[in-house]
Amino acid sequence: MKKQIETRADISFLVHQFYAKIRADEEIGFYFNTMIKDWEAHLEKLTDFWETNLFAIKKYKGNPHEVHNKVDEHFDGQITSNEFGIWLNYWFQTLDEHFEGENVETLKRRARKMGTFLFVSMFEHRKKLAENS
Repeated sequence: MKKQIETRADISFLVHQFYAKIRADEEIGFYFNTMIKDWEAHLEKLTDFWETNLFAIKKYKGNPHEVHNKVDEHFDGQITSNEFGIWLNYWFQTLDEHFEGENVETLKRRARKMGTFLFVSMFEHRKKLAENS
């Protein structure tokens, strides 16, 4: 029987397992490994993000849209829905490997929505950059 996601420690474990896969991926790992200089701080911030997202505990401070738009700019708009799909597949895989229950399904739904919103935001940001150049 797998564990339910009930605590910050569960989320931290999930985030660490997930990003170990992302960092090692040949297709998308370089995006993360290029941009993230302090992995421990980044993983802590992402734990804050998902803890806030799942448990409504106000720890996360940041602007995911702005950050992802800057990453996309850095890579000259190369990021596509394919990269988001790979990211989402690893998220689902990591959740299913280690956990079960309602919070797993909630995190899957929210990650799917977040990926869509971030990709659309990046696309709109690209359009604004093109219009202003």
